[in-house]
Amino acid sequence: MKRSLLLCVALSAFASTSAFAQADLAKAKNCMACHAVANKLVGPSYKDVAAKYEGQKGAEDKLVQKVMKGGAGTWGPVPMPANPQVSEAEARSLVKWVLTQK
Repeated sequence: MKRSLLLCVALSAFASTSAFAQADLAKAKNCMACHAVANKLVGPSYKDVAAKYEGQKGAEDKLVQKVMKGGAGTWGPVPMPANPQVSEAEARSLVKWVLTQK
């Protein structure tokens, strides 16, 4: 029983540390200048993005490309600029995190 409890605590700490790391990466790459987790700013909230793409096949790959190359029209008239400062690995990590926001 103690072992199971310790495992749960360790996994929770790892998960929350990972979530903080992704939020920190989003801040470092200036994603939070236009996006927030729960509220629409210039772009959609991450919760809205997660809801829109939930269960869609290929959503992760599509969003990774949007993060890197930019996009327009999906969320209204304001385009999302390309983000050349974000590597593909960073974009994938960010997108995975965004898709978990519910």
